[in-house]
Amino acid sequence: MNAATDDPRATERLDWARQAGGHRDLALARASADAGFRSYWRTTAPGIASLIVMDSPPALEDVRPWLRMHDLLSAGGVRVPHVLARDVERGFLLLEDLGTDTLLQVIDAGNADAYFDAAIDQLLRIQAIPAPDDLPRYDEDLLARELRLFEEWFLGRHLGVSLDCGDLDALDLAFRLLIDSALAQPRVLVHRDYMPRNLMPVDGGLAVLDFQDAVLGPVAYDPVSLFKDAFLDWPPARVDAWLSGYHARALAAGVPVPASRERFLRDATLIGVQRHLKVLGIFARLCHRDGKPKYIADAPRFLAYLDGALPRHPELAPLAGVLDRHVRPALATAAAG
Repeated sequence: MNAATDDPRATERLDWARQAGGHRDLALARASADAGFRSYWRTTAPGIASLIVMDSPPALEDVRPWLRMHDLLSAGGVRVPHVLARDVERGFLLLEDLGTDTLLQVIDAGNADAYFDAAIDQLLRIQAIPAPDDLPRYDEDLLARELRLFEEWFLGRHLGVSLDCGDLDALDLAFRLLIDSALAQPRVLVHRDYMPRNLMPVDGGLAVLDFQDAVLGPVAYDPVSLFKDAFLDWPPARVDAWLSGYHARALAAGVPVPASRERFLRDATLIGVQRHLKVLGIFARLCHRDGKPKYIADAPRFLAYLDGALPRHPELAPLAGVLDRHVRPALATAAAG
């Protein structure tokens, strides 16, 4: 069965790739897909180097935010994939092929220091770029909506937890503290998913991917995303050392981090808690709404992150109580079943 003849979008994608790539015998093989609706396809053709076709169906995933942020980052010296051809109306881009392995596939305990140093190079360039006036803000509404994903999708839909009034009050108190802390941080351009899966090893360092959801937001957000990843974890002592190293380099580069290392680490811990809760909600939503169950398998990693963070902040005890009363028993029951 030929998918290109049975799927109109596949036929359109192949025809466009052949025209944009200048080769009538060009074929496409799946390269990767992300958690959204975009897909990526690697070209194959006799005698020419491979390229990547990004397919972003206009009705599902507008390609223009990706292109806008791509051009902004590129102008700021950030290494991003080169765009060789674009068709905004149909949602196709032809990109350079950066290879098959992201940083997630190649990083290990031995090379992590060098790779994270390169990642900080790119992050500092991102954070030095002035955010456009109309860029979305990581404001109170957005922070609150993300936190409610944990309540609605992870607790309610995934675990089947029914919260009483005391539990809801406890979450409200914790969410209020996390939101206030985030809003008090200095604001910079924030990638929002700056982690090894979205970085590609290239000659001279790393290239940055998946930047279309960038906002103006807390300066500690992206460093925490980098070192407390969704798909791999590191010893806490190494994470603290990397965060401290980032803080020193950011200060030297003029990024508006707090002068106090201790204050920065506190900010990083609290915005990390916000992100961990959000990601648990997103992974549950991907599983139950979007039919993508593989992500929820990483939920225990985020609970471990929370276990490491909450004892440092007694003011988050109400949140710890909700986890103890509901999340751990529900997960234990699921594991036993």
